Amino acid sequence: MRIGRVIGTVTLARSHPALAAATLKLVVPLTLERLGQGQDPQREALVALDPLGSGNGSLVALAEGPEAAQPFRPELKPLDASVAVVLDRVELNQQAVEQCNV
Repeated sequence: MRIGRVIGTVTLARSHPALAAATLKLVVPLTLERLGQGQDPQREALVALDPLGSGNGSLVALAEGPEAAQPFRPELKPLDASVAVVLDRVELNQQAVEQCNV
């Protein structure tokens, strides 16, 4: 699971029938450094299904790979990522962050 910032909404003219009426968001995954410093994302964005209704600028936790489609069983959806959690706040322990960077 990764943390990312929602930077936009994706609108499709046509999609797979399993994604009818789905909301898709453009999300940029954040590195640990950028998350701790509150900097704007500088990485490539990905498209994620958003069943939770996050807004632009929201911090979200992403489920990726097969786990992204698990909540929708038995009707699996063709997903690579989905918003699993909308985060209110993220607090980092600076000492633990420094140990991760070693």
